[in-house]
Amino acid sequence: MEEKIMQETGEIKKPGKIKKFWRWLWHSDSILSWIVSLALAFIVVKFMFFPLLSFALATPLPLVVVESSSMEHPGSFVGNVIGSENNFQLWWSEKGDWYENRDLTKEEAESWPLKTGFDKGDIMIIYGRDKIPEIGDVIVFNANTQHPIIHRIISVDESTGIIETKGDNNAAQLSVEQGIPEDAIVGKAVARIPKLGWLKLVFVEIGNAFSR
Repeated sequence: MEEKIMQETGEIKKPGKIKKFWRWLWHSDSILSWIVSLALAFIVVKFMFFPLLSFALATPLPLVVVESSSMEHPGSFVGNVIGSENNFQLWWSEKGDWYENRDLTKEEAESWPLKTGFDKGDIMIIYGRDKIPEIGDVIVFNANTQHPIIHRIISVDESTGIIETKGDNNAAQLSVEQGIPEDAIVGKAVARIPKLGWLKLVFVEIGNAFSR
């Protein structure tokens, strides 16, 4: 009787190749499955997530990993402990003279976006649709350097559109910051994701150490 039922109903249908691959990818603990998973994650992020994010934020660089300490403020690593206002006051007490000598007041700086700066290893979310630069904005711009620069605007010439920037933590401006045309602006920083960029930056640091 059992043999007859099997002949009438046929063999149990085996899972398709795609389903078998998916099960192997998620349930296997082999090194190969981990490598394939990482490769697929890279493909999804690079060719799907980033293009969609670039379109939504209207910029080719929607996410920027901060690679230097030029925008750090004193105590910024523990900013939640000392408080954002104390963070700003401490920074201004150390760097404020430079700005006041250029007619930028403490009252103006208190209203600046990201007034407590940000740290190396942070990820900054960049928005490119609002191209009108204002003093105090943190922008990403191309400067014929290895990577785009992310610094704060400290001057805008309304007649020419030329702007100047400076890193909050730098003693002075870089030479490439003193004549930036509007078309060099990639976008404006609108939000900060603390420390998550170290997931990428640690490999960059290791590579730089071996290349020296």
